[in-house]
Amino acid sequence: MENLIFSLNATLPIFALMVLGNVFRRLGLIDDKASAWMNKFVFKVALPVLLFEDLSGQDFAGTWDGKFVAFCVIVTAVSIALIYLLSRIVIKDTARRGEFIQGAYRSSAALLGIAFIRNIYGSEATGMGPLMILGSVPFYNIFAVIILTLTADNEDASAGTDRKVLMKSTLKGIITNPIIIGIAAGLLWSLVGIPKPRVIGRILSDIGALATPLGLMSMGATFEYKKALNNIKPALLASFIKLFALVGVFLPIAVRMGFAGEQIVAILVMLGSATTVSCFIMAKSMGHEGTLSSSIIMMTTFGCSFSLAFWLFVLRSFGII
Repeated sequence: MENLIFSLNATLPIFALMVLGNVFRRLGLIDDKASAWMNKFVFKVALPVLLFEDLSGQDFAGTWDGKFVAFCVIVTAVSIALIYLLSRIVIKDTARRGEFIQGAYRSSAALLGIAFIRNIYGSEATGMGPLMILGSVPFYNIFAVIILTLTADNEDASAGTDRKVLMKSTLKGIITNPIIIGIAAGLLWSLVGIPKPRVIGRILSDIGALATPLGLMSMGATFEYKKALNNIKPALLASFIKLFALVGVFLPIAVRMGFAGEQIVAILVMLGSATTVSCFIMAKSMGHEGTLSSSIIMMTTFGCSFSLAFWLFVLRSFGII
């Protein structure tokens, strides 16, 4: 019951902010122009700053576990490959395929991971959360940029753009993507160990704090229920993959490899937490409609409150955590 209450407290406020954004839209407080500005600001400023703040304050060097990080990297890559192959079968529309793929694999690892582990292990936490973030979040975003670029519904793609030109633009998109820049800067700052002045830290913290509420309300304001119903089947499939399938496939492998306790909880969050809000933000900012992304986020955000509690119950029942 304690784990269920924690999961509900962690995820239901996120769901509520989406609903609130939709209410504000109906009341005329958020229009299309305001929603577009909010989405642009979160993508280019607030979210990169939030990721920089999360990563720059972690002691990656002091808690290094190569086997654990390698597992997170490999599982992330294999998950994306498997979901991509499945999407080629079940999603015929190319643009929706991009949203389906990233919605099915991208977790709220940075948002929920450390808080979830600290809630269970408290001061005894050994730092597996930051290592899990290091082994997954950068690859989440790099692959998302590639996938969303290659599946964007634009005239150049439909006209069969030259592969060299497309690859060049994709590489440029990765290098100049604000989220990638935020992650790279955060990792570099952590490894170099540069002291952060309190004033600058406070300013960055305040800016980063805007990412989640603005992003969620923007998504809720642009959410269209009729379009969402047209995407209900792929959204349900992606949500099932996100909350149950990936955990069911890879968590037993992690146990067989000897991971336990805090490591297993970190892997559980990586595999089975709700789809991150940045899926919608990146989809909209890179030429996609965003409806399928927002549907997946809403379903997984509500569902993971119960699915995470279920997986924790299973792990505790078998004495793994």
